[in-house]
Amino acid sequence: MNNIIQIDNLSKSFGEVKAVQDLSFRVKKGELFAFLGINGAGKSTTINIMCGQLSKDSGNIQIDGHDLDKNISLIKNELGVVFQSSVLDSALSVYDNLESRAALYGIVGAKFKERLSELADLLDFNNLLKRPVGKLSGGQRRRIDIARALFHRPKILILDEPTTGLDPQTRKTLWNVISSLRKNENMTVFLTTHYMEEAAEADYVVIIDSGKISAEGTPLELKNAYTGDYITLYGVNEDMVKKLGTQYEKIKDAYRLFVPNTKSATELIVKNPQIFNDYEITKGKMDDVFLAVTGKTLTGGQER
Repeated sequence: MNNIIQIDNLSKSFGEVKAVQDLSFRVKKGELFAFLGINGAGKSTTINIMCGQLSKDSGNIQIDGHDLDKNISLIKNELGVVFQSSVLDSALSVYDNLESRAALYGIVGAKFKERLSELADLLDFNNLLKRPVGKLSGGQRRRIDIARALFHRPKILILDEPTTGLDPQTRKTLWNVISSLRKNENMTVFLTTHYMEEAAEADYVVIIDSGKISAEGTPLELKNAYTGDYITLYGVNEDMVKKLGTQYEKIKDAYRLFVPNTKSATELIVKNPQIFNDYEITKGKMDDVFLAVTGKTLTGGQER
């Protein structure tokens, strides 16, 4: 079976608030799956139901071929979850936090030390083992959060906004680790994020709004469906740009033209070779897709 997560007609309400409404989607084994939406769209509710922390009102969830209603204990062993807020004990050392976590899965003694060594090398925290978690920086704590989720070698890693608030270097380090796990262990990654450049790297994207799917597809499919192309034109004056008869904006040292698609861009360039001496064509971004689909923007964890 190629689908490692299969959700059909999932619904959950809190009083009159319909948090998730008849939600259905698939996640393929080994893929990076991005689940996008503003705060309150239904992402965390869906994740909490998948993890067995919240009961559903209706629907069916299959994870790695197992029914959530019948095999919740088995499913929990196949999931590693990194929540938005750290669940580590601030008073305990990194070592003690990970030791207590590993013990829940029966990983003790030599097996614990072997796995700890692997993860400490992978996530570069050998020098932090004796430090209390409460004394760590945000980036250091996030590395330990991920180690905690990986200790039992889960098949699926759920990352709920894992890099929000982190500096660019730490974000890059964490994504290098995640890429390595996907490549070497065929791990499936289920991601929620407010950083659209992270979503752009996904194999498949589902955009959820008010508990319902608003759009889904690969990043390229979504860009083609919901955004146009941009031509950045250099070395011209505004009168020349106006003659092209297309929407544009002035940017530093250039003009950005808006065209429906690459075919339209090509036609415009072929018809006006004297103007297009220095230019570049780019696709719309995932930010543009999200705005077109939901009417809202996401930036650094904030809704606007």
